[in-house]
Amino acid sequence: MMTRNSRTVRFLAVAAALLLGACANQMEPAQKAIAGVESAVNAAAPDAGKYVPDQLAAVQKKLADLKTSFDNKDYAAVLAGAPGALTDAQGLLGAAMLKKDEVVKAMSAQWPALAASLPGLVTSVTGKVNALAKMKHAPAGVDMDAAKAAVADAGSLWGKAQAAFAANNIEEAVNTANEVKAKVEAAAAAIKMKLPAAAPAAAAKK
Repeated sequence: MMTRNSRTVRFLAVAAALLLGACANQMEPAQKAIAGVESAVNAAAPDAGKYVPDQLAAVQKKLADLKTSFDNKDYAAVLAGAPGALTDAQGLLGAAMLKKDEVVKAMSAQWPALAASLPGLVTSVTGKVNALAKMKHAPAGVDMDAAKAAVADAGSLWGKAQAAFAANNIEEAVNTANEVKAKVEAAAAAIKMKLPAAAPAAAAKK
């Protein structure tokens, strides 16, 4: 006849076996769920990191939490949290594309003014640098080496900006054009040259 103690031991053994079986049954689905979230995050990361970094960081935190739960063998928590994390991860790419469209639209509005002003600025500052370079002694306080390097960089970068615009890469074109502007300003500062004030931006068309 089975004693009470033996019945208790048997019950606990059965319960433990059922619990282990349940954990084993949840482990593989939890692992697959994490892999799905991670795949979606990795696919979106390049654009999301550039355009919606805060959203990417939030989803990466959720993924890290899922991995921690998995390491702690809390597979139920993984299976409960994975669907929401996957939805957020899948939404990253769309959010990044929307933000990219906004950025490109804004930069497209900047390009005409840059294209109109920079060639003249580069030519003007380069001409002044070349004129000073022909002098036997440069004026006091003028850094000819810095000026020459800056105008050389400006000329090279402007070619890259125009090529990017021709290839319809507006972001690269505008970013490079702004580098040109910075180089021209640096060259002007090195030779104590005052640049003309920038023209006020034209009102955006409705």
